[in-house]
Amino acid sequence: MPNNFVLEKEKLWSRRRLLQMGLAGAGLTGAGLLWHSLNVQGKSKVKVPPLEIKATAQEAANPMKMVREFDYGTVKQENGRTIREFRLTAHTSVIGLSNAVSFNIWDLNGRIPGPTLRAKQGDRIRVLFYNQAGHSHSLHFHGVHPADMDGVRPVRHGSATIYEFDAEPYGVHLYHCHIEPVTRHIAKGLYGMFIIDPPTERPRADEIVLVMAGYDVNDDNRNEYYAFNGLPHYFMDSPIRIYQNQLIRLYVLNIIEFDPAVTFHLHANFFDVYRFGMSLTPSEKTDVITMGIAERHILEFSFRYPGNYMFHPHQDWIAENGCMGSFEVIGKNA
Repeated sequence: MPNNFVLEKEKLWSRRRLLQMGLAGAGLTGAGLLWHSLNVQGKSKVKVPPLEIKATAQEAANPMKMVREFDYGTVKQENGRTIREFRLTAHTSVIGLSNAVSFNIWDLNGRIPGPTLRAKQGDRIRVLFYNQAGHSHSLHFHGVHPADMDGVRPVRHGSATIYEFDAEPYGVHLYHCHIEPVTRHIAKGLYGMFIIDPPTERPRADEIVLVMAGYDVNDDNRNEYYAFNGLPHYFMDSPIRIYQNQLIRLYVLNIIEFDPAVTFHLHANFFDVYRFGMSLTPSEKTDVITMGIAERHILEFSFRYPGNYMFHPHQDWIAENGCMGSFEVIGKNA
């Protein structure tokens, strides 16, 4: 994907200028974040089991922390419109894929995957992107926006830019770096989920995010490791706890480069499929779905019986090399 664009100075800002504008400072990597938890929503009848978030050897990857964490940005009102302002900074980090293998990544806000950004259809989105990752990067958002907000122009190391567009249409989208080689920039960590909620709220549910990714550790254009939410095998050792007979809304994204498609399979159950999250009614009910690269869906289900139930791609080599996990279904009185 060639980047046949010349850098436009008016689209790029230095950190000094951002500071002058009040848009940077001690907070570019994390200020203005509103983390959403169903446990603290007074109007919600959804009950979420206590999270057991274990510390990991590296700060950039903490899969359980990402399961129910949504970034709603900093909400502002300008000229009668709701503005959601997000701040994303690209860094470099190292994560451990196994006891013997470490991997250099590019992260966003110090984490892989990047934050799950969330807005409502019709909001004005403003993303402040600052690049501290050593190479030129950008952020390309899936959805509808003007050409100059498409995120294909490089943002040099030490520079910044602002992406601004309307949140449309509603659905489950994603964002990622779009600098050549795009496959490498995505595979090394510059991606995240972008959810736009519909004008009419969906039914209350325990909402969970799973992002499938791969790691090519020897530059042979093949993945040697796979993961949900950043780390291989994590959810087998630390199952995601959910309650029996409660609606689960699973946001699933496949961002595995080098493999043309993968499947997602849930044991001992079936799920309703809302393709790309762009409908309020399901298109089908199944227990396995095929997803191409960058494909994403909402899957809804509940478990009738307590116990541990696996989820994984049905390509066994992908599952066995890290992309495998389980739900621990517990009674509501437990």
